[in-house]
Amino acid sequence: MGWTQVADTAQKKRAVLATGRGSIESLRTVVVMPAYNAAKTLETTLASIPPGVVDTIILVDDGSRDGTAALAASLDLVVISHPHNAGYGANQKTCYIEALRDGADVIVMLHPDGQYDPAILDDMVEVIRRGEADVVLGSRFLKPGGARAGGMPWWKRIANRFLTGYENRVLGLGLTEYHTGYRAYSRKFLTTVPFLRNSNDFVFDTQILTQAASFKFKVAEVPVTTKYFDDASSVNFRVSLVYGLKTVWTVNRFILHRLGLRSRRYSR
Repeated sequence: MGWTQVADTAQKKRAVLATGRGSIESLRTVVVMPAYNAAKTLETTLASIPPGVVDTIILVDDGSRDGTAALAASLDLVVISHPHNAGYGANQKTCYIEALRDGADVIVMLHPDGQYDPAILDDMVEVIRRGEADVVLGSRFLKPGGARAGGMPWWKRIANRFLTGYENRVLGLGLTEYHTGYRAYSRKFLTTVPFLRNSNDFVFDTQILTQAASFKFKVAEVPVTTKYFDDASSVNFRVSLVYGLKTVWTVNRFILHRLGLRSRRYSR
């Protein structure tokens, strides 16, 4: 498989950490953390992960300048260090490849900046464990008023509502949100969809959900609380605008694929 060919340039430190349930019925759960300048928030985020839920935590450092990788290594995480900043999507690719190599049955992406509540991690895993879905999203909009209460700026809420409405009309997934950074995937999903063909930037998140729709995977949601604060990573208006335009193009490209103008993104 293609994912066995990556990370020749990665520097990694294998974890001593093994906090899984250890029961025969449990699935091997790996948390992946795409990190960039997350040294200030990493330890508090880790401390909020419920005990006995995670087997391995992998942090991929995307060229941070604040010592994120060294701190993660001192905390006995699996650490992958990109030799240069490659982008959010590229970071996720390395995260998922390494999790698959680690034998993960369930892979949860948790940002190390503390913006998303780690307490619901087991709720997300449980949906996959029960076979109800292969993709689970932590939605800030599933609970009415949740995004506002978490401090999401008004213009982001409006953009999220517009984009999600358009995506639902085209993809038919019936979601309350497509743009959360808190996600769980089954091993089956990540070894089926060609996610390595996706973008290296933020629109990777949209592209992988269009792949879920194309390959007929079920997507579920659980409510999540968030908090916006100075040390939490957040893209600015210009980056958000570019992301929104790329999201619309990604969905339109999916429409063209269904009309016969085929894309390798939706082919095995």
